[in-house]
Amino acid sequence: MINNMDKTLYQQARLSRDARFDGQFFIAVKTTGIFCRPICPAPAPKECNVEYFTTSIAAVNQGYRPCLRCRPDAAPDSFAWLGKNTSFERALTLINEGALTSQSISQLAERLGISSRYLNTLFQDNLGTSAKNYAQHQQLMFAKSLLQQTSMSVTDVAFAVGFNSLRRFNDCFQKKLKLTPSNLRKNKAMATNTISLFLSYRPPYAWSQLRDFLQHRAIKPIEWLDTNSYGRSFTWPSNNGDTIHGRFTAIHDAEKHGFNVNISISDITYLMPIVRNIRRILDLDAAINSIDQQLVTLPGLNVQLCSGLRLPGTWNLFEAGIRAILGQQISVAGALKLVATLVQYYGKKEGDLTLFPSPEDLLNGDLQELKMPASRRTTLLNLAQFMSDKPSASPDEWLSLKGIGPWTIDYAKMRGLSDPNIWLGGDLGVKKSLIQQGIVLNPKDASPWQSYLTFQVWNLL
Repeated sequence: MINNMDKTLYQQARLSRDARFDGQFFIAVKTTGIFCRPICPAPAPKECNVEYFTTSIAAVNQGYRPCLRCRPDAAPDSFAWLGKNTSFERALTLINEGALTSQSISQLAERLGISSRYLNTLFQDNLGTSAKNYAQHQQLMFAKSLLQQTSMSVTDVAFAVGFNSLRRFNDCFQKKLKLTPSNLRKNKAMATNTISLFLSYRPPYAWSQLRDFLQHRAIKPIEWLDTNSYGRSFTWPSNNGDTIHGRFTAIHDAEKHGFNVNISISDITYLMPIVRNIRRILDLDAAINSIDQQLVTLPGLNVQLCSGLRLPGTWNLFEAGIRAILGQQISVAGALKLVATLVQYYGKKEGDLTLFPSPEDLLNGDLQELKMPASRRTTLLNLAQFMSDKPSASPDEWLSLKGIGPWTIDYAKMRGLSDPNIWLGGDLGVKKSLIQQGIVLNPKDASPWQSYLTFQVWNLL
């Protein structure tokens, strides 16, 4: 629950149905046993009948079930409760990617280099629940979203969210959410190759600026854009060492504060991490009002801030690293030409899809097709070898590779991992913009949102 100091603010937000607070807290109604988003269109309950929770899992743990009208499962995530604990944040990332559907708590803890007892202590301290319970909650809320938004069968939904047994899925769903999967079915189940979901965000959202940034860096035929949409092909590593593939197109809906996303995927059991990655590259879960409020106090941005400017991601860390190396000390257009050549000669084909090359794809050639210094081709191959050998290693370890410096690593972390606190002060575009605008600032004043400051400065060019 929230503290008493926050209650007045949350009361005002729920009564005004302010979308800027969507996902940052939830409203539980004692008389109905239901919890809602602050934008729920249902008549507002009396304050004496209301409890506030900062996370949906906290409301569920207190016995409340999610509203079928405003659908708390569809709210943007809120990471305001994240601290500076690297192990906890990494554990969240791995669990959200489905780690606990293929391994035990002890195996996950060993992967993190901590004990399973300490892992659960981290979750209790930060979220008031165990790591396993958090993972299960994420699975069930995603399942609820699929049941209400798609035509997938209950069996397909169960496997898509990581359950290996339909009976176990049904029992868990009813026990935790006090509903049965069939009660939520809005669309008649049918076989389909495309899954359509609505992914929401908290406004404001500077869509035109994000679209233009992606447009100037789009790799054809891997990415496609128009006035209101962005899409691309993608790959994802499977638990057995194979690679799945697919595509998505996200269509912006400014009135509803979100994107209608159509997804095709070769293995439905990886749908949950794929959707989370789409949310990341479109930066749908940013606490954008807090970010803007901090940045607007900096010199030069108090009158030139682009409200709602997001952090556009790349699909994965390897792609971000390759783009960064190819973009060293040349123009965006020049780098894009090199990336397009790389994809042309080394990208895989899956039907009508072209996929970004994997580390192994690059290691099968010598990259002579790229018109660039031999030393830089060697750097690309060195990164490919490193990522093939250590796919989970931190990009900070790339410093040991010749030709990779701090700028390359920071750019890869900012776009490939969506690290919110990267200041690219050595970037030529950043330097040029600051000089043109006559701005002198201390980037540390923007912490922990220095990546957003970088994009704000780029946007002033």
